[in-house]
Amino acid sequence: MFFAAREKAGALIRPLVALGLLAAGLSGCALRPPSDTFDLTAKAATEVTSNRARTARLQLLVPTPSAIQVLDNRGIVVRLSGSELRYLANAQWSDLLPAVVQARLVAGLENTGLFGGVGMPGQGLAIDYQVVVEIREFAIDAAGPGTADVELSVKLLDDRTGVVRAQRLFESSVGVNSSASSGVLVAALDKAFADVQAEMVSWIAATL
Repeated sequence: MFFAAREKAGALIRPLVALGLLAAGLSGCALRPPSDTFDLTAKAATEVTSNRARTARLQLLVPTPSAIQVLDNRGIVVRLSGSELRYLANAQWSDLLPAVVQARLVAGLENTGLFGGVGMPGQGLAIDYQVVVEIREFAIDAAGPGTADVELSVKLLDDRTGVVRAQRLFESSVGVNSSASSGVLVAALDKAFADVQAEMVSWIAATL
């Protein structure tokens, strides 16, 4: 009888404990402030010089850009004095940064209307060239007056021969007050990326 009573009491307590843990977990989630989420914009170059008859036949593949680990995530990097790095508090990209850059570069190239096809791996393109991108910098530099810095290294790889047709480094810095709000800081990064993207799209069209 005594053991039966203990078992019955234990059966009642277990659900209560589980509910208490669930409530504690939900409370912790409620106390954690949500992160503001940001994206990049895709813009076509305003003036593009190219052999339209040739580029209209080309199909381009944009693989996921490579990046060191600190840039290969959703955090928005802030460089402090010296070699110290931090992420912008309560702010994040809409996806892993390389995936966001990849999607916007594809859209930017498509927006020109110059190419027969532009896509990502797995989309079944008969590829002529790969646009191989390395993200070398994508951060707010909080040292000195403050800048939003974007640096992309780009190679045009002939998919049939494996030969690099051309390569170039694209850079842009936009001045910004490093103590400004997240929205202002990300807008400066977006502007720097738009400058790099426009120059890069023009170069690809002219080179191919």
